[in-house]
Amino acid sequence: MNTDLRDAILCAVDEGFDEQIAYTQKLVSFASQRGEEFTIQDFIYDDYAARGFKMDRFEMNEAELTSHEGGAPFAAGHSRAPIVVGIHHPKEEKRRSLILQHHLDVVPVGPEDMWEYAPYGGEIVGDRMYGRGAGDMKAGAGANVYALEALKRIGLQPASTVYLQSVVEEESTGNGALQTFLRGYTADAALIPEPEENKLARACSGVLWFEVEVRGIPVHVRQMGEGANAIDAAYRVIGALREIEAKWNAEKGQHRGFEDEPKPINMNIGIIEGGDWGSSVPAWCRFQVRISIYPGQKAQDKLREITDHISNFARGDRFLGQNPPRVTQNGFNAEGYYLEPGSEAENTLARAHETAFGAKLESFTTPAYLDARVYALYNRIPTLCYGPVSRNIHGFDEYVSLESLRSVTKTMALFIADWCGTEAI
Repeated sequence: MNTDLRDAILCAVDEGFDEQIAYTQKLVSFASQRGEEFTIQDFIYDDYAARGFKMDRFEMNEAELTSHEGGAPFAAGHSRAPIVVGIHHPKEEKRRSLILQHHLDVVPVGPEDMWEYAPYGGEIVGDRMYGRGAGDMKAGAGANVYALEALKRIGLQPASTVYLQSVVEEESTGNGALQTFLRGYTADAALIPEPEENKLARACSGVLWFEVEVRGIPVHVRQMGEGANAIDAAYRVIGALREIEAKWNAEKGQHRGFEDEPKPINMNIGIIEGGDWGSSVPAWCRFQVRISIYPGQKAQDKLREITDHISNFARGDRFLGQNPPRVTQNGFNAEGYYLEPGSEAENTLARAHETAFGAKLESFTTPAYLDARVYALYNRIPTLCYGPVSRNIHGFDEYVSLESLRSVTKTMALFIADWCGTEAI
């Protein structure tokens, strides 16, 4: 890329950054929790259409998704919001095609009185924009749009096909991204601006979600010894699951990219509920579990390992041996991935990052789920998960660093120009 074009792109990002901030605030203002993403996806559809993209909007297909090895079951809360794709076709296909992807579903905010800033306010204090999803990943969604707008600002557009994909269900199943693959969308590379600390995610873990139900025997508390407390029994099962977590963490040296992670396998008890009355021994308890797995491991194989472990534990328990826990998968069924170094896509991103940041591109391992697994495992294309500095994602007072976002957008615009080539509009 010649110096004049490089400098023009960098200036164009700066010139459009106030508009980009306002656009990101607009995205944050949508309370797009699971199942409530219809309005934000409608906004995205209209916005992309107004920007000149050819549009595609489609629903998730339960039969297709659940029959695929990477698809997750449709539990009761599964979103039915559509997937939106904006398609750019050049006048002449000259270079390499690209998927730009983001998700717009967000996790719940929790008790709002524990936030200092309004969860959907997009309030800016210094370098920080606060709000649920500001980091994860509505800032990235805005960067996808405004990296392309920077080229448009100087009269250019990508000289290759670009698919701008807005998905949901990233926080629960990954089915939204998988549906884009099943619909046939693919390209020579994918770029996903998740909040990655200005770094490239080299590897990510797979994830399983499942629910465990334990039944008890209800009696009045004055006869407690004659009953069986389902909540107490559930805690015993959780203890057994911690044994699986410890075992898998002890195996980290066998998995490339995870050898130096202090605790790559994390098991979270995210929801627990049970009982009907404070003075009755509870007859039931259900709890929901999220646990990570290493790349290369099949989700169903690891789920069987979990269910076998629970069954073996239950057989040795006086009560559970006669009342075995029931395990139901209710979300993620996802394998992780490892990004092999040295692809031309990564080299192109590294050059763009060094220009924007004045420093070498670093990579790291994240023990979390990324939609990038779809494009890496099933499209089998170089998948670059790279994005801005954010804090408190999934927590209170989530925020994104605006100066980091500015530089990441510059990197992305330079990457698009280099990877796809450019042509006059």
